[in-house]
Amino acid sequence: MSRSVAILGIQWGDEGKGKIVDMLTEHADAVVRFQGGHNAGHTIVVEDQKTILHLIPSGILHEGVECLIGNGVVLAPDALQEEIEMLDQKGVHVASRLRISPACPLIMPYHILLDQAREQKRGKSAIGTTGRGIGPAYEDKVSRRGLRVGDLFDESYCDERLEQIVDYHNFVLDKYFKCETIDLGRTREFCRYHADKLEPLVADISSRIGALRADGRNILFEGAQGTLLDIDHGTYPFVTSSNTTAGGVCTGSGTGPRDLDHVLGIVKAYTTRVGGGPFPTELSDGVGRHLAERGCEFGATTGRARRCGWLDAVALCHAVRISGVGGLCITKLDVLDGLDEIKICTGYTCDGQAYDPLVMDGRAFERCEPAYETLEGWQQSTSGATALDQLPATARVYLDRIQDLTGVPIELVSTGPDRRHCIINNAIY
Repeated sequence: MSRSVAILGIQWGDEGKGKIVDMLTEHADAVVRFQGGHNAGHTIVVEDQKTILHLIPSGILHEGVECLIGNGVVLAPDALQEEIEMLDQKGVHVASRLRISPACPLIMPYHILLDQAREQKRGKSAIGTTGRGIGPAYEDKVSRRGLRVGDLFDESYCDERLEQIVDYHNFVLDKYFKCETIDLGRTREFCRYHADKLEPLVADISSRIGALRADGRNILFEGAQGTLLDIDHGTYPFVTSSNTTAGGVCTGSGTGPRDLDHVLGIVKAYTTRVGGGPFPTELSDGVGRHLAERGCEFGATTGRARRCGWLDAVALCHAVRISGVGGLCITKLDVLDGLDEIKICTGYTCDGQAYDPLVMDGRAFERCEPAYETLEGWQQSTSGATALDQLPATARVYLDRIQDLTGVPIELVSTGPDRRHCIINNAIY
């Protein structure tokens, strides 16, 4: 009997999803990416060899596993080609196992220019995007103005659409942002070149998922970013442009909600955030530096330093609720080693009053103050532990408290970057 599992980040991203997907792929027949673009970065370490992926599903390092990119992903064809070539050089042959939905919106060169021009114009109010064109590509999708992968294979249709789109965006770039514009001829050449590269990889992803289910195959659905960056349920407007929740699995891949058997939420033992936006538990003291240094907290995609703070259980419960999370995986527990005390945010105050957020409103969150519960830390190392009884008693108390606060069992605990550094408390497959 097949089992379909969604792997979701349930903070502001960077929770270590790539390692968990890679580890669980040992039991899977296919891995599906269903949203986001190459603004995501999943780092996988196998026997001290690091691989960073941005578009290709993290299951690609396992031979024989199909890797599918669903229609909810905005695809930068040049970034995809670079990733394929990088993997080929490592001896991982991608073309035979990677398939892409023809309905994927394309990220074009003008989207990147627009993204960067907007952030520059916002100044201090910048959202903190990666500048890779993700938001503008999703906007073109929703406005029904964008090009999709399948459009590249009809030259006359593609040229006609492209002329209208480039004219529109060049007007905005020139008249509003007063910056460089896009050359139509070079953009056509870009489309021609990548059409030849992409055509052999295109497949009906929804039908393929259905066939895998019918054959009793196991499927992993791999999310990008995190729940608190969801366009509808995150700290708006400091969010990404897609649905990072369990609902995005269905719309971004073409599978039905009844075919999703389990949702595994990935959460760090503390909290981090990249870019702008509210972050109630952020620390700028020695503890914050400890988390950043021990956790090597730099973005896999941009290299930007991540902001660090205590675990926010209020935001975590929000994420668990809206995605129907059935189990938790706690990552980077070892980063907390050596701290005398550890805090968990269990509530907020806003303007002197207790604040119970019905939605993750970015404006209200800017004024929130965290209410903390303090637990005893531990001085022993948890790095590389593979069983719960190898953890200090106070570390187990910390994990138990997370379970109590969220009402969700901890199924996995990651204690280091390598595949082997993991405690399996409950088998996912």
